[in-house]
Amino acid sequence: MRRLTYLIAVSIDGMIAGPDDETDFYPSSDAYSAWMYEAYPDVLPTVGRAQLGLSEAPNRHFDTVVMGRRTYEPGLALGWTSPYAHLRQYVVSSTQEALSPDVTYVREDPVGLVRSLKAEKSPLDIYLCGGSALAGVLMPEIDRIIVKRYPVVAGAGISAFGGAPFAPTRFDLTDLLTFPGGNAVLTYDRA
Repeated sequence: MRRLTYLIAVSIDGMIAGPDDETDFYPSSDAYSAWMYEAYPDVLPTVGRAQLGLSEAPNRHFDTVVMGRRTYEPGLALGWTSPYAHLRQYVVSSTQEALSPDVTYVREDPVGLVRSLKAEKSPLDIYLCGGSALAGVLMPEIDRIIVKRYPVVAGAGISAFGGAPFAPTRFDLTDLLTFPGGNAVLTYDRA
């Protein structure tokens, strides 16, 4: 069965964005960026892949992306109606109008969607791109969490699992990478 992987950038205090959806405060390093482009080219928006010369890079981990409306909207502001054209795309939203034939818009039951995607035959997994509220709803279905930890404290903002009920869920740390400048990537698999 395929896994649902939540790959997410967070501050030291667990924020995925500032109070007004800011993400430009995350510091990075050349070594971290080079690793990200090599290890996970499939999670870069298609336009970014082209700018980095990665258009022909094969998808290494994922063939499908699931995202919420608030994760989809920043790309729309840039004119990207199909931000991950190299993946099968699902946007979970009860309000988002259909803007691209390359994106499937899901109005209800994200858990049912993910369960059906996980049951498909494919060697590649499903990328949960965000956002916070969708991750909270899909927590029972998340098999792997890859935390890209940035060396900064946000102080306030949007947590990685918004609206999730108190339900401690055990994950095992299965990989840890650190980079000059303080970036770290922690991989957790459901226990």
